[in-house]
Amino acid sequence: MQSSRSVVAAKPQCIASDLPMTVLAERLGVTVETIARWKHRDSVEDRSHTAHRPQTTLSAEQEAIVLVLRKTLDLSLDDLLAVVHEFIHATITRSALHRMLKRHGVSKREPVEAGKPKAKLFKAYVPGFVHVDVKYLPQMADEDKRRYLFVAIDRATRWVFIAVYAAKTAANAKRFLAALAKAAPFHIRTILTDNGKEFTDRFITAGERTPTGEHAFDQLCAELGIEHRLTQPKHPQTNGMVERFNGRIADVLRTHHFRSGEELEATLLRYAWLYNHHLPQMALGHISPLQAMKNWQASNPDLFHKRVVNRPGHDT
Repeated sequence: MQSSRSVVAAKPQCIASDLPMTVLAERLGVTVETIARWKHRDSVEDRSHTAHRPQTTLSAEQEAIVLVLRKTLDLSLDDLLAVVHEFIHATITRSALHRMLKRHGVSKREPVEAGKPKAKLFKAYVPGFVHVDVKYLPQMADEDKRRYLFVAIDRATRWVFIAVYAAKTAANAKRFLAALAKAAPFHIRTILTDNGKEFTDRFITAGERTPTGEHAFDQLCAELGIEHRLTQPKHPQTNGMVERFNGRIADVLRTHHFRSGEELEATLLRYAWLYNHHLPQMALGHISPLQAMKNWQASNPDLFHKRVVNRPGHDT
């Protein structure tokens, strides 16, 4: 058996030799596989065993998205990993993600500064005050027109419920409300919407509409014992909570390429599920909406009509 130094020195002769590989392997005390590797090289220098591009490596564009998520949402490493696995890179490891954050100097979350003024919060509410809005969706290649995303978010727990419909009509608004009331584990007491025709005909501008008292959405609210409030005209900030969630949806739409309307809808449903179950909210003390609902149910069970549970799939 030759020393490793003599083996390295013999590499050039091995590469140029016409002897059978079994003979060379026996002379040098190495395996035939090693001789075969040397035979196919044009250099005698040892090569790195590290993959040229590990499968856990993010592209520059993906890294930029992850850094924005880290800085704007202040997600923990494990929460950030869940988001990255779902929407950016399915196989990146926790250690690879941590190394990337460390390389950019954001591996540690910034501590909250003492005495720093807090952002203005909504008035404290118990579960059951729900903001509702509608967002246009981009038209996909397999669609002949754009569709609409109906969004509801509970003010106290930040729990969200979404559905995609082909038209922004009163019938679909009523359909959404019925699905929302069935899916929400808490009793819905109040709903806040804008003055869109899909939600009400109570708002009058220069005789544009005359209240009938028969609008489908208003009627279903009354049947369910829900107070239907309207935002002040030209003041979208009144419904700012749902507008902020719509901003998150806009980020998802901007950073993904969808091949069909079905793929778009599935991605939005996955994001809503991930948001409810795994994304900690600063306004909730860095817990998820699902955990917030569990805490409320433990302290105020009368606010709920069914038990809050973890679900393996999308909220329905």
